Amino acid sequence: MRHEPGCCGRCGAGLAGRPVTGVDRHQVSGLEPVRTEVTGHQLIERQCGCGHRTKGAAPPGAEAPVQYGPRTAAIIVYLHAGQFLTKQRTALALGELSGIPCSSGTVAALTARAAGRLDAFPEHVRGQIAASEVAGSGETGFRAEGRLAWVHCARTGRYTLLMARPRRGRQAIEAMGILPRFAGVAVHDAWAPYDTYTAPGHQPCCAHALRELQAATDAAPQGQWCRATQAAEALTRMQQLISEAISQGRHAADPAALAAQVRLLRSAALTGAAQTAARCGPLMKKHNALARRLPGRQDDYLRFTTDFRAPPDNDLASHCTSWVRSAVPGFSRWSGRVAGVVLSIACGTDIFRQRAAEVGVVAAS
Repeated sequence: MRHEPGCCGRCGAGLAGRPVTGVDRHQVSGLEPVRTEVTGHQLIERQCGCGHRTKGAAPPGAEAPVQYGPRTAAIIVYLHAGQFLTKQRTALALGELSGIPCSSGTVAALTARAAGRLDAFPEHVRGQIAASEVAGSGETGFRAEGRLAWVHCARTGRYTLLMARPRRGRQAIEAMGILPRFAGVAVHDAWAPYDTYTAPGHQPCCAHALRELQAATDAAPQGQWCRATQAAEALTRMQQLISEAISQGRHAADPAALAAQVRLLRSAALTGAAQTAARCGPLMKKHNALARRLPGRQDDYLRFTTDFRAPPDNDLASHCTSWVRSAVPGFSRWSGRVAGVVLSIACGTDIFRQRAAEVGVVAAS
């Protein structure tokens, strides 16, 4: 839309036909008025000369006398399962936003129908993650039905699989069905059960290591040099070197600069291991374990410096487990009885958006 000035702002003269000296552009984003579209289907019945009557068949999606179309059903499923609204609030939101009446029973029925049509999808997601080059794995605790349960996650940039289990450990990892057949790079928090799988390459999460190093730094006497600070700075600098190499299109970081940081990391860890060798008390034992783990698994921790496919951290999975914790009330509603058959959620997308609407339409229609 064009908006012309009426007259000169100084002398008041008319501006019709005068030269245009500039155009400021303003944009307003909005939605078209929501309009419900009702499509009628008439099933014609005709009588044959033999006396038999035959009625036309309803097209898919119009089998019942009155029902919701696929996009309306997808919105209902999305609000209830994707945004964790209760059945009542989902029905209320649909009615107020679109004018389409809906009941909580309809919300439950449509959600159950969508879930039934996705029975084979979790296995598809499981296969896609298992066949990927890099996958992140993680786990976190949450409460369901008054008891502690564990949510395990396996994720790539496109696929996400979440599974709630009553306990964590190798049995839960086996139930996920990813690592037993995975041959890519497994990114995780260095939890011992992950390391029992030898087929994949391992990239322990550097972000977890940095948090452990920060805890060791915080426990050191004030004003005293701490080997953990040197190790953390070296690990951070290596990540910067790799990030710079990738952004510049290089296939490797500066070898001399990288080697210098590796020496700093290794010397700090070895010094820390010697200083905490007495392992007196739980805190010193924890610091000693970290100091021994860093040089002992140096090739794994620094895999990201030679294999640019491997990210240095496990944000892929950590974000998902954090999402579960933030959505505990809704997730608990879907968890069923975690002591029995437990929940798994599969997403053919990044769980935080991308293509959710398309997936919802397919599931609901």
